[in-house]
Amino acid sequence: MLEDPIVVTAAAKPMGKLTGKPTSFDIAQLAGVSQPTVSRALRGSPTVNLATRQRIEAIARQLNYTVDRSASNLRNGTTKTIALLLFRDPTPDETVVNPFFLGMLGAMMAACASHGYDLLVSFQQFSSDWHTDYEDSHRADGLILLGYGDYADYRARLEMLVAQGTHFIRWGSVQPGQPGLTIGCDNIAGGTAAARHLLERGRRRIAFLGSATDHYPEFHDRYRGYVAALGEQGLTVDPRLQVESISTEEDATRATHELLQRGVQFDAIVAASDLIALAAMRVLAGAGIAVPYDVAIVGFDDIPAASLANPPLTTIAQDSGLAGRRLVEMLLARIGNRPVESMMLPTQLVIRRSSGEGR
Repeated sequence: MLEDPIVVTAAAKPMGKLTGKPTSFDIAQLAGVSQPTVSRALRGSPTVNLATRQRIEAIARQLNYTVDRSASNLRNGTTKTIALLLFRDPTPDETVVNPFFLGMLGAMMAACASHGYDLLVSFQQFSSDWHTDYEDSHRADGLILLGYGDYADYRARLEMLVAQGTHFIRWGSVQPGQPGLTIGCDNIAGGTAAARHLLERGRRRIAFLGSATDHYPEFHDRYRGYVAALGEQGLTVDPRLQVESISTEEDATRATHELLQRGVQFDAIVAASDLIALAAMRVLAGAGIAVPYDVAIVGFDDIPAASLANPPLTTIAQDSGLAGRRLVEMLLARIGNRPVESMMLPTQLVIRRSSGEGR
């Protein structure tokens, strides 16, 4: 129930010159309310009447009063911090982070700020003990997990987080029976749209570069979508046209060379990520194979480099801004013990010249 403003017989006391740093008691006296009401109002509590809250906020601004968040959080038993744990791709340069994840960062920061939270960004090695840190050591109220690599190895740590009662959410493939809370895109639909687009362009020998195993379930779902699109046209999947690759330039370069060395005919590629697609385009150009005339290519993610490639890369876009906001909002719901479930976000085909037509 909203707290009614306290009515006083005299008007709120006029601003006088305060000696020393203003306190919440000073604001309470000037606003004609209790100090606990001031504390709740400055936290944005809905239990305080809107008019009262606005009056208190105005007085606080005039006094240049700022909330001591450390003391407030200590009293509440919270840190008002979310830890974003980014797991680096296994590349020679350990500073490399998947550009798609970087696209989420601004949205996460804005969402945290709007809820009065700080975002602590931490780069992690998979071999470290990240799963026992942060919330247990009272450095964060919850965790956002991005870029974890091999899911078969990672799952046990997610199960440990669940057993510890840690508040966490991850970006990844949304599957039944997964431990914890997950947000991801509709990877199967995205893979289907990518292959279907190439089929509509008249391509029939379509390769797939990316993992087709449960070790990388997002890529595996994209592969399932690719298979489904071929099946719609009555085409049989040629296993020689699928080459395992993770989303690094080095591994995608190796995978594309392997595809060429197999000597199997292909006229298009569905790449499980834009990073794989861009590496494949470089290898094909070096081999004298023209994109899109000889081989058309579709990527996945719509990272900034996709539109800058030559030719610009057709891709399946994921809304990184929406993803970042949802990760924060759903984690805060979990921290607040509000009901929340894993969810899947839609994808969109963005047509550019790498697939034959477009801008």
